Amino acid sequence: MTAITSTAPPLRAAPTRQRARKVLPGFGLTLGYTLFYLSLIVLLPFLALFLKTFTLTWEQFWVAVTSPRVLASYRLTFGASLIAALVNLVFGLLVAWVLVRYKFAGKKIVDALVDLPFALPTAVAGISLTALLAGNGWVGQYLEPLGIRLAFTPAGVVIALIFIGLPFVVRTVQPVLEDSEKELEEAATCLGATRWQTFTKVILPSITPALLTGFAMAFARAIGEYGSVIFIAGNMPMISEITPLIIIGKLEQYDYAGATAVAVVMLVFAFALLLVINALQAWQRRHAGGLA
Repeated sequence: MTAITSTAPPLRAAPTRQRARKVLPGFGLTLGYTLFYLSLIVLLPFLALFLKTFTLTWEQFWVAVTSPRVLASYRLTFGASLIAALVNLVFGLLVAWVLVRYKFAGKKIVDALVDLPFALPTAVAGISLTALLAGNGWVGQYLEPLGIRLAFTPAGVVIALIFIGLPFVVRTVQPVLEDSEKELEEAATCLGATRWQTFTKVILPSITPALLTGFAMAFARAIGEYGSVIFIAGNMPMISEITPLIIIGKLEQYDYAGATAVAVVMLVFAFALLLVINALQAWQRRHAGGLA
């Protein structure tokens, strides 16, 4: 018998890796545009801010940023922001918990209302809170006869900062609660854990990074807030005057160097908070990866 030989060409092995299609241009062009955009929008204004501040001597800079009126504004701005962030830490967790764990009529409406401070102009929020809490307002007219005055006081500043900071905590904690494993809670309950023990030992450790991130974001947002605070604060020097108002006042007096000096101090604090937020987010990702 004669052997049958095949004349068909040998088969070629299919490529194991296909070249990924690039939607955007090459790395060089994309990186160049990114650096140009950031330089134009972010770095140049910051550079101008520092250059204007450098026109002051160290003594002049120190006097500008440590005058009694400016220090009082620091105490109000950072103190009210801290109090508002702590309040939002507690009630933001409660709101996120209700939206995730319960079903009720109007849930979508409540969920949409959480984002209202994001969409509402801050000046409108300030005017609305003032009309509500002033002595002749819907709520203030019943509180002032009792000796409780909220509008045009530091308490009004705290309320305004709570209003604008709540969504940061809710929207940071809400997805973490949605992704949490309920089987762990059921296991803890089967082992005899109380509700409080289940919350503190099982739920709270898993959402702590998100809580801290939301707290830091709410605190950072409150520090630079101006529009919603300016109407309800009363703007009384040494009492209810926030630091952004100090900067505006110096600009109106053509004290540009003094305004930029105070702005640089706020910028340094904001940058430090940004680093903290990034560190907390990195911790949250590592924590989520460890749980996975």
